[in-house]
Amino acid sequence: MRSLYLKPKEHKRLLTGHLWVFSNELREVPRDIAAGETVRLFTHDERLLGTGFFNPQSLIAFRLLTRNEEQPDRNFFKRKILEALTLREKVYPATETNAWRLVHGESDGLPGLVIDRFDRAFVIQSFSAGMDRHLPIITEVIKELFSPKAIVLRNESPLRELEGLPLFKEMILGGQDDAYQVINDDGVSYRINIMEGQKTGFFLDQRENRRMIRKYSDDADVLDVYTNDGGFALNAMLAGAKSTTMVDISQEALQRAEQNARMNNFGNFSIVASDAFEALSKLHQENRSFDLVILDPPSFTKSRKTVPTALKAYTKLNRLGLQLVRNEGFLATASCSHHVSEEDFLATVHLGAMHAGKHLRLICRNSQPPDHPVLLSMPETSYLKFACFYVTNL
Repeated sequence: MRSLYLKPKEHKRLLTGHLWVFSNELREVPRDIAAGETVRLFTHDERLLGTGFFNPQSLIAFRLLTRNEEQPDRNFFKRKILEALTLREKVYPATETNAWRLVHGESDGLPGLVIDRFDRAFVIQSFSAGMDRHLPIITEVIKELFSPKAIVLRNESPLRELEGLPLFKEMILGGQDDAYQVINDDGVSYRINIMEGQKTGFFLDQRENRRMIRKYSDDADVLDVYTNDGGFALNAMLAGAKSTTMVDISQEALQRAEQNARMNNFGNFSIVASDAFEALSKLHQENRSFDLVILDPPSFTKSRKTVPTALKAYTKLNRLGLQLVRNEGFLATASCSHHVSEEDFLATVHLGAMHAGKHLRLICRNSQPPDHPVLLSMPETSYLKFACFYVTNL
């Protein structure tokens, strides 16, 4: 096993629990070590910090796996996945749901790896060259522990390009019919396609927030913008919404949302295929209003450079959404942009409210669910911001 050495004073962040080393923190970046190779990391004065994956092509040159010299073999991955499983079985028992995130990357000690479980199917995403090298071992461990019907690799994230890795998706276990899975979550069922849906096939990270909006949905007119598979809307319907309008620019997403509504025997809904900003503006022109407006957009920025543009977009989106909220109604709004802080996100909501002539009272503030745990030592593991407001006219 080869060794890497940090520059003086560059070890402090790792000692506090961080798992990354950037290329400019290394004494040298060897070009004769293959991307994804396992190496040992030392301080500048040769104290062992641990073992991990090295990639000379990436800004994140080293990802820490262990604080000793343990090799990432089959036993290592089995132990780490079982540790992750223990948490998921505690927070989401089988009586409550059959879908959850099994591995959340760095938060579960497996940097650059995401594994989502959808009943008998598993979706794996790898974001590092080191994890890519070990995908055969990881899939064998999944087979041993869960006896799945399907395993899919959804390696389409642009983050892979930063590691010099190709983008692709592939079903490595099961047939085409196995790509379709029915999952349930606390009373709501979804039919999903793990080969075609966004990310790993379904957004699990809003589950707690979807459940939360139920208490404000009874006998309410609800607008769900960026509905995707209909997650928020279906929970509103379950809670007794009078009417539910689902908006998405994707016809495929709306077809899935409609199918999910029918499967749950819900009929009090309509769908709108449109850009979110255009749909909100049109609804305002038509003098429409709602008791509950839900805004769950995709990330508006992938880098710090474009944060100012993202903040303007969040301000506009929340202004348009708030214009449609009736007096004494509710706004539920979210941001999954890691580079946008919660403070800045809430500031955009406040600014949007001022422009819309609305008074806001924050009644719920939330983040990602417990199967997407956060490391306090790694702010990078936290990304989701969610807030619900009681809205009155100024």
